[in-house]
Amino acid sequence: MSDAHSHEDIKKHVRTYIVIFIALLVGTGITVGLYFVHFENFAVTVAVALFVATIKASLVAAFFMHLIAEKKAIYAMLSVTVFFFAAMMYLIVWSRGQLPLGSEYGPTKYIPHPTASGGSY
Repeated sequence: MSDAHSHEDIKKHVRTYIVIFIALLVGTGITVGLYFVHFENFAVTVAVALFVATIKASLVAAFFMHLIAEKKAIYAMLSVTVFFFAAMMYLIVWSRGQLPLGSEYGPTKYIPHPTASGGSY
């Protein structure tokens, strides 16, 4: 009886891994397909790419790393990590529009080098 139960249990796990593998292949296909879609806003592009990547990473973490059967402490740590990751991504996107033109870290205008046109200082 235990051999039959074990065999069915293995079949169930293999079936789950195959379904997750197919879902990851579909997610990769969606990622490649989104490369050819041009959104008007850069923030929308980043948000869509991060959404697809988050779903794929969640599938890997939940099933291949066996986090789906873990205790609440691991989920608490994972949620804290996700919160700080989202906060850092928000700060990066928010700071892109906050830097003044020509600042040390912001976008600069193209100023040709004087020697490129044959002139000098």
